[in-house]
Amino acid sequence: MAAALPTTPLPPDAPAARGPIPWPGIASVLFLGVTAGTQMSDRGLQAVLSPAVQQAFGVSDAAIGALHGVAGILIASALAVPLARLADRFSRKRMLLVLIAAWTLLTGLSALAPNFPLYFSARAVLGVTEFAMIPVVYSLIPDLVGERFRVGANLSFAALMATGASAGFYGGGALLGWAQGLVAAGTVAGIEGWRLAMVLLSACGLPLLLLGLFTWDPPRGAQQAQAVGEPQASLAAFARTHARGILLFLGAAGGLAIAVQALTPMIALALVRRYTADLTAVGHALGTILLVTNLGSLPAAGAIDRLLRRRLQARARPAVMAVGAALSIPCAAALGLATSSSQALALVAAFLLLTCVANALIPTMLQDLLPSALRARCFAVYSFLIAAFCALGPVLSGAVSDRLAGGNLLLAIGVVAVPALAVAVLCAGLSAWRPAALQQGLAVA
Repeated sequence: MAAALPTTPLPPDAPAARGPIPWPGIASVLFLGVTAGTQMSDRGLQAVLSPAVQQAFGVSDAAIGALHGVAGILIASALAVPLARLADRFSRKRMLLVLIAAWTLLTGLSALAPNFPLYFSARAVLGVTEFAMIPVVYSLIPDLVGERFRVGANLSFAALMATGASAGFYGGGALLGWAQGLVAAGTVAGIEGWRLAMVLLSACGLPLLLLGLFTWDPPRGAQQAQAVGEPQASLAAFARTHARGILLFLGAAGGLAIAVQALTPMIALALVRRYTADLTAVGHALGTILLVTNLGSLPAAGAIDRLLRRRLQARARPAVMAVGAALSIPCAAALGLATSSSQALALVAAFLLLTCVANALIPTMLQDLLPSALRARCFAVYSFLIAAFCALGPVLSGAVSDRLAGGNLLLAIGVVAVPALAVAVLCAGLSAWRPAALQQGLAVA
């Protein structure tokens, strides 16, 4: 939920900023990052497997777009909200263990779906475990490491997730090749190679489940004692009071989400089709791009934030969102005009780096402003609202490819991304121009 509570940040020399290093909490954050990264690798693998899935089920680009957008994002994020509510009431460690076990089981089972409707449904249920885990982790991090290490822990967790997502792209082609080799050699019979690749990935969940038993389950912060019915803990009351700031933030974040998701899950299929490129090579290139742009954007965003906050104060973060979205528009517009796969990949790299910088500090901004007793639920509701925009990206790019672009997915991605980025620039620009709105909303920490 894009809602906030006014808070006063601690000065650097405040007592909460001192104290011993919370090694158990840091170790738990690292484990959770590896676990979430493994889950996110499933999304990269699915993007790489899209040509094989499309061929196996004989479905259109629009159906593949709906698989990534509606099943993988929108439905999954909606069902994750009640699970996050449980995490606000019961042990977050137990919730995480259940989610890891469910992801392991469902990843393997979804590979066995005999037709596209069942596969679509299985992917939607599987996505719930991925979407539900991230709000629980961001709820845990402040209690695991305290104020002193919170920003670094957030960025480290995001970096490990990004590494996992890029690994799904980078290693997806190799994993598919290995699985096809096992099938061709008769080592594994009665299953297609792309299905076996999913089963092999699901096996990674077993050691993670065992390691999860040793993670720390900290008590909740002091704000847990607040009554949910108090005005400062009421999401509905805050939404009514700060509707303008919330809408501006959602417009900026939502526009960026549409543009990014119009590209990321569809780009492997687009490059293979347009340039008849090798799937393994495309996967390696995309994996490297995702890793470099995501990891590079995190320290860059942190440095830019520290620099600009001294000068621009409340205008800084919406200004960064506006500039990042504006600079990425030419990259998206030129994508359909690329004459080679290398040109297209260079444009993808620039586009992802700019949009990643624009979005890097959103989790920290949410943590600053949300009460501890509602934190996991708020992250889940916010994730659902953004997921509604994310789902539009691949759905629209697939539909435009089928109906308007004659199967030119690269052109379709640009057609969808450019107006979405323009909306993001407008909303973020208005927020930076009138920062008081966001002081009452989400984007000011």
